[in-house]
Amino acid sequence: MPGKKALILVENLSVPFDRRVWQECTTLRDAGWEVNVICPQGTKRDTEPYAVIDEVRIHRYPLKAATGGPAGYLQEYGSALWHTFRLARKVGPVDVVHACNPPDLLFLVALMLKRRGAKFVFDQHDLVPELYLSRFDRGEDRLYRAVCALERMTYRAADVVIATNESYRDVALSRGRKRPDDVFVVRSAPAVERFRRVPAEPELKGGKPYLLCYLGVMGPQDGVDYALRALRLLRDEVGRSDWRAVFVGAGDTFDDMVALSRELGLADCVEFTGRIPDEDLVRYLSTADVCLSPDPRNPLNDVSTMNKIMEYMAMARPIVSFDLREARVSAGEAAVYAPANDELEFAKLTARLLDDPEERKRMGELGQARVEGPLAWSNSAKSLVAAYEHAMENN
Repeated sequence: MPGKKALILVENLSVPFDRRVWQECTTLRDAGWEVNVICPQGTKRDTEPYAVIDEVRIHRYPLKAATGGPAGYLQEYGSALWHTFRLARKVGPVDVVHACNPPDLLFLVALMLKRRGAKFVFDQHDLVPELYLSRFDRGEDRLYRAVCALERMTYRAADVVIATNESYRDVALSRGRKRPDDVFVVRSAPAVERFRRVPAEPELKGGKPYLLCYLGVMGPQDGVDYALRALRLLRDEVGRSDWRAVFVGAGDTFDDMVALSRELGLADCVEFTGRIPDEDLVRYLSTADVCLSPDPRNPLNDVSTMNKIMEYMAMARPIVSFDLREARVSAGEAAVYAPANDELEFAKLTARLLDDPEERKRMGELGQARVEGPLAWSNSAKSLVAAYEHAMENN
């Protein structure tokens, strides 16, 4: 649709660091849209208040990430919302406003733009009620009921909903009461140009035969603590000390996880790198023998697509995961699955893969074929463009 103008709203990551959003931006640009983005500034990258990258106009605002409990998030979200309103007025009228959650507050900005003729596309990256239950362990309290209400209002305001998988689509249809024609599945997929294998570097294994690798965010619901306890069991119960593990990424619990590794006596065999450049990430993944996806089963993880799984598959790495519904949808036979939250079985499956190089190779090849075939971004791109076309057709 030549000449059409889109505004994408993001709160939890900067752009283009947010890989999914950046893929959406470039897909829409290639489809003839003028794409604007409002997002927070990064700390080490994406720091400019305004940038034009590959014809995408990016407006960024300063934001201090939340620490502590829900009160910290309320403060963060309030600041983000104010800046988003401010910058949306600067961008001016648009044909489509595309809001990526969390939080489920950006519909307020979308309503302002809808009054000026925009269509609202809600891109549901997370199920915030499930996120709340999984992250804070407070039960269905007053704040939980509030986030449920915000989700309902977001669904009600949306002309089109983009779901990241079929489980999320089912929620949009049932809890969100959206019509099936108004909900499109746009799966996240790794940017294949980012994940190109390089020759393995045995020195990254620290003198051990095997390297285990975790890649991803480190938050309360991401299971790094489960992985660390499983590694202790791998050493102490399964009797394997022929490995080194590296944890790549950062997040709210990074310091706590480093401390836990020391408490468990793993400091000499586990490394935490923090966020690292892509070229270093590829070096670790190219050398890894087994990759870890320790997300525990909880209300959010069971129905969410894990980016780490997709990225491991892009690098043809075998995976150990807990048995989660959407993990199986993504990985299929590219992973082995421990019973939910069973750390000892997770350790045993890791040991089994270390002992079977042919199986590791088979699983890696299967995963890579899935990412380059049915789960490729090219398929999601078609669905994204169709969602925009559908929004514009519903005048």
